[in-house]
Amino acid sequence: MYKAIITPNQLQSLLNAPEDVLVFDCHHDLTNPGAGRENWRRNRIANAHFLHLDEDLSGAIIPGQTGRHPLPTKEKFIEVIKSKDFTPGGDQQVVLYDSKFGGIAARAWWMFKWIGHQNVAVLEGGFPAWETYVQKQQIANDERAFTNLATLKTPHPAQVRTYNRAEVDKIRLSENFTLVDSRTPERYRGEHEPIDPVAGHIEGAINLPWPENLDKEGNFKPVTELKSRFAPLKEQAAQNVFYCGSGVTACHNILAYYHAYGEMPGLYAGSWSEYLLMIK
Repeated sequence: MYKAIITPNQLQSLLNAPEDVLVFDCHHDLTNPGAGRENWRRNRIANAHFLHLDEDLSGAIIPGQTGRHPLPTKEKFIEVIKSKDFTPGGDQQVVLYDSKFGGIAARAWWMFKWIGHQNVAVLEGGFPAWETYVQKQQIANDERAFTNLATLKTPHPAQVRTYNRAEVDKIRLSENFTLVDSRTPERYRGEHEPIDPVAGHIEGAINLPWPENLDKEGNFKPVTELKSRFAPLKEQAAQNVFYCGSGVTACHNILAYYHAYGEMPGLYAGSWSEYLLMIK
């Protein structure tokens, strides 16, 4: 089973076999919330269900209290995915994809881990890579060197850690934690803020932009490079907490970290869009 990343070739092998595979399309456009569902209706991997970032992967926004994409309750999320053929407590292989190199799908990946489902993976390269694979009818094994977490042996299931605003405010300057802003450098520095009303970052946070997990082709970098990228962090996963603008692309960094180390660092799900409510 795949627990972090799966290639188009590996997915095709599962779809051709009598395996219990559940595929979700996570297309989303922040500027046009209806575009993802329309894309899914027009063109998708066969039998893929659709998960909407705002409707399925987020809870209700409470003005003045929550960020732009607050987490729903676990019960609500389970209810949503059960309606889309997910079987709680089973061994289904779940595969998630988008067209943003995993920037949205990683949020869904994290949420499946959050409810305790371990066999969940993000499609390497997303839907564009799938289309290229299908067009070329590639049947050979993926020759690009990367470690497949399907064979990674971990002593325990992924330990998912979440932090709220008050907890982050306490740990942000602690020597025992590293707080990581996952947004682009110009947003971290406060030079450009296209979404939130206040620019800047949480004091004490370092910047590891999520797109830097990827190579020029949009695939995850080899594990050795990812480990070098995360070298400034604390040794223990539990001592590292990631955030972004609204708790979505921070999950891409968490996915890359898990791909490299087999452990889950923390997520501040409210992220900058929630934290800034305290400093406005």
